[in-house]
Amino acid sequence: MKKIVEKWCSTSLILKIFIGLVLGAVLGIAFPQLTGLAIMGSVFVGALKSIAPVLVFLLVCSALSRAHSNIGPRFRSVIILYMMSTLIAAVVSVLFSFLFPVKVTFTTLASATAPDGIADVLRNLVLNMVTNPVSSISSANYIGVLFWAVVAGLCLRKTASEPTLNLVADLADSVSLIVRCIIQFAPLGIMGLVYASVSESGLEIFTDYGKLLVVLVGSMFFVALVVNPVIVALFLRRNPYPLVFKCLKESGLTAFFTRSSAANIPINMQLCERLGLERDFYSVSIPLGATINMDGAAVTITVMTLAVCNTMGISVDFPTAILLSVLATLGACGASGVAGGSLLLIPLACSLFGISNDVAMQAVAVGFIIGVVQDSVETALNSSGDVLFTATAEYHDRRKAGKPVNFLGKSE
Repeated sequence: MKKIVEKWCSTSLILKIFIGLVLGAVLGIAFPQLTGLAIMGSVFVGALKSIAPVLVFLLVCSALSRAHSNIGPRFRSVIILYMMSTLIAAVVSVLFSFLFPVKVTFTTLASATAPDGIADVLRNLVLNMVTNPVSSISSANYIGVLFWAVVAGLCLRKTASEPTLNLVADLADSVSLIVRCIIQFAPLGIMGLVYASVSESGLEIFTDYGKLLVVLVGSMFFVALVVNPVIVALFLRRNPYPLVFKCLKESGLTAFFTRSSAANIPINMQLCERLGLERDFYSVSIPLGATINMDGAAVTITVMTLAVCNTMGISVDFPTAILLSVLATLGACGASGVAGGSLLLIPLACSLFGISNDVAMQAVAVGFIIGVVQDSVETALNSSGDVLFTATAEYHDRRKAGKPVNFLGKSE
């Protein structure tokens, strides 16, 4: 048994995930009645989502309590990268929507409550920051988790003794070990998730909403394979694609199937460790990215809003569409703490054109129907970008300081 476990752990995780993916697809087609297999996916995602808030809190506390002053420029760089990429993603989706205009086939109203305006989004953002820290951890409110972890980490840095700092670091290491153990079950979890999608979701979404999906997914792929690499190349002055493809393969793949940025935080942190990044930096930047790096959400909000405008016969000029991009960027950054994610911000964007909430909520309902594809690609883009820009910010800082850069964790 020990040899089997050692062999399992030594085998490439990506290879094991690929095998799980194929098995899940085959079983979903051949035996759609074996619904019990889907529970493996639910257990895997549930375990990651449960441990992630605790991991983030302890890692951020530990990192900030021992943080070096020289990582400050990296945080500025990574925030600029996050916001820049999200805004450009929204602009790209405007261009795609103008080139390939689509209309929405309205369905029944979605039973959800959308925010009343950008002020409502920002108010919820601030209130989530000061939510009880225990409640924030238990409910996976990452804005609150980050806020209280930063406060606790800075206070520990000022007041805690060395044994206390060591205790916090040891707790963070222990939770990290738990995460590594959970990730070893990723192939079984992916198999369950793929099985559930294949056996339960028909092909109707591709026929009824095919053109809308093509514009949404096409915009996201363009951002992932063209826009983000260009941004990385400008910062690092080197070929960005080895890093881009590594992030997409090792972060985007799991995020696509889990459809949860929260569940992917531990996986992203493991990838950052393999890339040779500093733990003090990525333990803060990765959960921060899961909160504000929302390229996919900005694309969804923009494309769906312009589709509603086309359906209603509303003519949108380019300057107004750019204003929509800015609104979508600000809204997307606050979407992570809102139930329903980016879809519930569609009515907010539609209000810019005087579209009623009732009409906009029908577009939200369409979004939930195509969510099995749209949300998967959106999460993959968002989560892989967290690692991509974290690595870019650190490599850029090292180069400016004249330090050696171990690109992709390998010696140059």
